[in-house]
Amino acid sequence: MEQNMNSALQSVTPPASVNRGGESNIGSLLLESGKITPENAERVLRMQKELGIRFGEAAQRLGLINESDIQEILARQFDYPYLQPGAGKFSDKLVAAYQPFSPQVERLRAVRSQLMLRWMARGHKSLVIASVAPGEGASLFAANLAVVFSQLGEQTLLVDANLRAPAQARIFDLRNSQGLSDMLAGRVGRDAIAKIDSFVDLSVLSAGTLPPNPLELLSRSTFATMSRELEAQYDTVLYDASAFSIGSDALAVASRIGGVLLVVRKNHTSVAEVHAATEQLVQSGAQVVGSVLVDF
Repeated sequence: MEQNMNSALQSVTPPASVNRGGESNIGSLLLESGKITPENAERVLRMQKELGIRFGEAAQRLGLINESDIQEILARQFDYPYLQPGAGKFSDKLVAAYQPFSPQVERLRAVRSQLMLRWMARGHKSLVIASVAPGEGASLFAANLAVVFSQLGEQTLLVDANLRAPAQARIFDLRNSQGLSDMLAGRVGRDAIAKIDSFVDLSVLSAGTLPPNPLELLSRSTFATMSRELEAQYDTVLYDASAFSIGSDALAVASRIGGVLLVVRKNHTSVAEVHAATEQLVQSGAQVVGSVLVDF
């Protein structure tokens, strides 16, 4: 898949008429975010009264804001946080964060709905995201999927269980060098989990120190214990696992978690490879919840 709005609050008091009712909330938020000035707010209010239109529409007609500004304010009104393109520190391919109303993200939300119906509704909280081979987009898909789960209001944790070629620390610009491997080695506790402040309900546990024995770490009973503890703390836990072609790490993770979503790259992953990975998963006791085709 291809692909901070933390604007400084202005130290002004909005006009009283901008503080009443649902529509006026948009005016207040536009003022607070610095998108319009108090003087411009008065111009908008005059046009709104003269033409009998909404505050946001009047502001657009005056050329003070654009449609993306309206979408941003509506997202804030309904606790649906997302980021403005070019204003964040995260990867620009995190489309669920930067382009939440795009067709790509609509399809991502459709995947989320299917997972909730087919997997989460059956009492499962955790899911592994993996691909057959490296470079097929599993890590980026997992990151975007975690964002859309958090936008639903689910307390979501994304765990980078790819201890060979981790990506989530880079995608979310995490500076903490400790993560999953350090937790499994008993060197750190849950304080290694990073809360992503730009999203109310999203946290990320990076891979941590790259170990010489990733398969052995992921096969330990401590991983199973940790996964149960995380499920008790979060509504949804997504694991970004390494590709099946580079080792048995993904099988070790899948056997503990139970469910896997396979990421398949268009014109890149062969049907035979998908069948082979599926067979391995079934033999390990995991269930293939579904597969998703990505194109980039």
